[in-house]
Amino acid sequence: MAYAIVADLEDRWRTLTSDEQSRAEVLLGDAAVRLDVLCPPSVPPTAAELAARMIVSCEMVKRAMATPGGVAGIGVTSVQAGAGPFQETQQFANPTGDLYLTKADKSLLGCGSQVAYTFPMVERLPPLEPDLWDVE
Repeated sequence: MAYAIVADLEDRWRTLTSDEQSRAEVLLGDAAVRLDVLCPPSVPPTAAELAARMIVSCEMVKRAMATPGGVAGIGVTSVQAGAGPFQETQQFANPTGDLYLTKADKSLLGCGSQVAYTFPMVERLPPLEPDLWDVE
């Protein structure tokens, strides 16, 4: 089950064509699966957690759809132009249209941070009683 619908994406980005709406619907479902695997939700999820997952789902799909096949100029990280013989080069942030989480997304979801654990290597023994001390 997706955390966002196409209307949520359009509210946060732009109006989509019917073909883009079909693609967005599939990508929103894919985004939900990725979110559940990479950042498992609490059981039951809180309203704030669901809202965060909806926002992140929309951001993931927006990044995936802002590729060379999408709207010109969106998702471009660098442009190089020339005067003769009329050259232009654009470098896209996500040229293959992958769904991915940014550090900001992970922070909003509360996942992706490092966690440290310690494990005792031996069984813990009780302290010795004073009468068992070795006194010379």
